[in-house]
Amino acid sequence: MRAAFVGKGGSGKTTLSALFARHLAHSGAPLVAIDGDINQHLAQALGLGDDEPFTAPPLSTRLGEIKDHLRGDNPRITSREAMIKTTPPGRGSRLLRLCGDDPVHTPHIQEVRGVPLMVTGEFDESDLGVACYHSKLGAVELYLNHLVDGPGEYVVVDMTAGADAFASGLFTRFDLTFLVAEPTRKSVSVYRQYRDHAEEFGIPIAVVGNKVTGEDDLLFLKEHVGDDLLTSFQHSSWVRAQEQGRAQGDLEPHNQHALRTLRAALDARTKDWTAFQEHAVAFHLRNAAAWADRATGSDLAAQVDPGFRHGPAALEPASA
Repeated sequence: MRAAFVGKGGSGKTTLSALFARHLAHSGAPLVAIDGDINQHLAQALGLGDDEPFTAPPLSTRLGEIKDHLRGDNPRITSREAMIKTTPPGRGSRLLRLCGDDPVHTPHIQEVRGVPLMVTGEFDESDLGVACYHSKLGAVELYLNHLVDGPGEYVVVDMTAGADAFASGLFTRFDLTFLVAEPTRKSVSVYRQYRDHAEEFGIPIAVVGNKVTGEDDLLFLKEHVGDDLLTSFQHSSWVRAQEQGRAQGDLEPHNQHALRTLRAALDARTKDWTAFQEHAVAFHLRNAAAWADRATGSDLAAQVDPGFRHGPAALEPASA
């Protein structure tokens, strides 16, 4: 199952992404965490020390190699240059199993405090004025398009801030999106933006309150978010201590309970591979018509394989 954490900048989505990933890892669940935020801080939130380098290469730096592997011998995809971030898999494409021994997982994962982590890479000086951060997220979108995850397996993605996540079809690649909201008007306004966009495409979201300090904060969230409020995290002295490099003891019981609530909500989702593929095709055709046909000089609608059925059934030797 796949979970995205989104929200206003500074709402704490990276912190909650890390807490949830660690919660899953400590339970023994297979998972991959992905830092898809323009500010690459998930490794530190997971506990990577200032003197511990993250040495796995960012996904965005090896996008060509990733494309070559994923397109396999799919005759509809003629080259890596013709493969864009929304290109859906078809017969002949290579599909992925979570944490498999393949050129996508093996070189790009580094374990941080028991959590396998992949990163998209920072937005650096060479990108200024010539690229947007969503170009780096293309590798994540291709990864999720080609991943066949099973029951009890998890992908946790720390996404870009605010409704900016809707600038790509990536937002349709998740089983549940956790929108982290502080008890403030600004944070609630981001929730409303995201809710309206999500409803348009039938994307399930659940609001997670954060930095709740008392009953007034909780009542504020309930008033403005209503039934979308799944649970809330109270101010955590344990998290603050970890951020200061002096973590000790355990996360507070009420916050541990909130993590269990997140997992229960995610586990309750039913994987709909048909809808997943339909969304992939729809956003690919949108991108092809808007810019990609011109950019590649190809009719990218021809990449859609109408005979392909995504999901575990597609993991046959001929397409694996």
